[in-house]
Amino acid sequence: MKIGELARRSGLAPSRIRFYEASGLIQGVARKTNGYREYGPEALWTLEIITSAQSAGFALDDIRSLLPNSQARWEHDELLASLERKLADIDAMQARLAQTKAQLLVAIDSVKNRPEGMACTDGAQWVLEKLKAQAVPNAVSALNGAGTLS
Repeated sequence: MKIGELARRSGLAPSRIRFYEASGLIQGVARKTNGYREYGPEALWTLEIITSAQSAGFALDDIRSLLPNSQARWEHDELLASLERKLADIDAMQARLAQTKAQLLVAIDSVKNRPEGMACTDGAQWVLEKLKAQAVPNAVSALNGAGTLS
């Protein structure tokens, strides 16, 4: 199929498809005598893997290990290692998001419940103190969970 049809079927711009080809993510693209690219049916499948992996947060370099090699085979160990690394990245991101959410909840509660008549300039300092106080128990809790403190 020509690039226009592949673009229509994949929902990607032709320039994006050319970029993936130039990056080596799409392989086996034939050129006709008129210079037009001719994509096989596996190109659409490859583009679906690429876009799904990007949506899941994989970088293009990581995606290379998710795609079959030039013999249409996966490198099992490399694929597994890449997936496990991404899972660890997601776990770390979830931990950071949980910590950020906890800080935002403390900030919101502090702003909503600041002492009556407190000046705004003093209120900002008060909220910061609440955030600092919340950070210390979280750090101790994290250390306890890691078995560092008893």
